[in-house]
Amino acid sequence: MSLFVEIETPILKYEQPLGLFINNEFVKGVDGCTIDTINPHNEKVIASVCVGTEKDIDIAVKAARAALNGAWRKLPTADRGRLLLKLADLFERDVNILANIEALDNGKTVSMAAFDVMGSAATLRYYGGWADKIYGQTIDIDENSHTYTRHEPMGVCGQIIPWNFPIVMLTWKIGPALATGNTVVLKPSEQTPLSALYIAKLIAEAGFPPGVVNIVNGTGAVAGAAISSHMDIDKVAFTGSTAVGRQIMAAAAKSNLKKVTLELGGKSPNIVFPDANVDNALSWVNFGIYYNHGQACSAGSRILVHQDIYEEFLARFRERAKLNKLGDPFAPDTFQGPQISQIQFDRIMRYIEEGKADGATLETGGARLGESGYYIQPTIFSNVNERMSVVREEIFGPVCTVQSFKDEEEAIRLANDSPYGLASAVHTMNANTATRVASRLHAGTVWINSYALVHQQMPFGGYKQSGNGRELGSYALDNYTQVKTVRQYLGDAMFG
Repeated sequence: MSLFVEIETPILKYEQPLGLFINNEFVKGVDGCTIDTINPHNEKVIASVCVGTEKDIDIAVKAARAALNGAWRKLPTADRGRLLLKLADLFERDVNILANIEALDNGKTVSMAAFDVMGSAATLRYYGGWADKIYGQTIDIDENSHTYTRHEPMGVCGQIIPWNFPIVMLTWKIGPALATGNTVVLKPSEQTPLSALYIAKLIAEAGFPPGVVNIVNGTGAVAGAAISSHMDIDKVAFTGSTAVGRQIMAAAAKSNLKKVTLELGGKSPNIVFPDANVDNALSWVNFGIYYNHGQACSAGSRILVHQDIYEEFLARFRERAKLNKLGDPFAPDTFQGPQISQIQFDRIMRYIEEGKADGATLETGGARLGESGYYIQPTIFSNVNERMSVVREEIFGPVCTVQSFKDEEEAIRLANDSPYGLASAVHTMNANTATRVASRLHAGTVWINSYALVHQQMPFGGYKQSGNGRELGSYALDNYTQVKTVRQYLGDAMFG
């Protein structure tokens, strides 16, 4: 098979790489295997891409190790930063191509995909600025000692990213890793490999030395497992489900005790107090659950509304959800595209049926839209309780529950009654209420009078079973460095 193919979207044509990206070259997998990537809008094959196995991961790790010990280690830190800034420039230059790839392969709207690309460029630029500012401390112990710390790279980093935000997650991973001097073996989701492979072209064009970033397509069960258990990978970062996160931690422990950071699932509460600006709250609640088709780990899927405004809010939210335009990701007025795959479509529909069987009231949605494509109507359940699967479990689709609460204490209890703790939101015009409640929510992020406003300067990560470590901001740099203490003794021998 050819390692490149011309692909045409409804808007443009471009050249799509299909191979594994190792040592700045596109190559076929050792075993010559391929996998189809599917357009979720029409369920048709877009292209067949090469997939790697343990053998290809091993080749990529050797390339990353050689770069770590060679050209990348010798490169001045400011030059590392300049490469990240150049890559950010290329993202902005090719924003339309990248957005089209994402709309085609992932199903998100092309306008939202363009927003993702520009945000990803900002992430790269942010970490490019950090590259020459990684430093330790000088520690004054006594006059005979010169003591200092160094923040050194972890080494070769394995990075496994999901299908819901392919471009965003790639930059969240490689940005801090490269800024701190590591090299990378990255596995994109087998369901959305196309944008990562196009970005590989840009990485080579930006001038990164061979082996610094390697991108190996493959399944989680094979390539992902090989990364997690590889004896020469020093650290692994994963974004995805809590169940797979557990497997990765176990594999890391059983192999070389590699460092692990995890950004996992969520079942995030969105709390609306009676003094909230209801118009604004409705807009943010709607966006919080239905943006990206509900396929977001931080989706505000548990909506908690004070009993004094519950009936009004529920009625208005039901009508607001019906206004969301579902359809072709390339249509300019589309808000919600298709789910990623038949498997995910079936999973979401199974949860909807469970909700109905458990006695929840289906306020709106709950059905497929159209005859082709993985489209599910925006769905709202009311009259739910904490024992129902639609309340307890991450659905990862356009499905939410609405519950009432009588006072602040009950709101906090309901919000924290979850094994997850990734994100949350509080809607109120009272700053004291907002601050008080935010301090008591067991979540890594609390948005006040908004939802899903993520920024490259803000750390993002979870409490409880939503993971460990933080992405973004200066906090992410800690995930990719290890501290070395150096003490130089300047005096004479102490013990004869």
